[in-house]
Amino acid sequence: MLMIPAGVVSEIRRKVTEDDTARVWGSGTLDVYATPAMALLVEETAAGGVEPFMADGMTTVGVRLDIAHTAPSPVGIDVVCRTELIEVDGPKLVFKATIHDSAGKIGEGLHERYIVDPEAFMPKAASRLPE
Repeated sequence: MLMIPAGVVSEIRRKVTEDDTARVWGSGTLDVYATPAMALLVEETAAGGVEPFMADGMTTVGVRLDIAHTAPSPVGIDVVCRTELIEVDGPKLVFKATIHDSAGKIGEGLHERYIVDPEAFMPKAASRLPE
């Protein structure tokens, strides 16, 4: 495992499309940016930010997400997610996330990921299947 320094920042900018709406995601009936779409964007931003620091064959998995979706964003607007790695404790990584559109902040929160070895992780997942 490579050393991951606290303070790593990552950003992803994405235009809100019909596919990102609460109506499509099933989290509501309106054509505004869905909270589950925001959650996915936070995970993608955090994971992508630390990917360059992963040792060969290693990856991260999300284990906790605590975000507040504080303002609506319409279809067609750009949203920007910024994550900052604020804690590194062995394989545990904690990120602060802020999400904005052109009118201002639309969300914020914390996201936790763990560094895992897929060769050990996937058999553990498969062992949960009924026999």
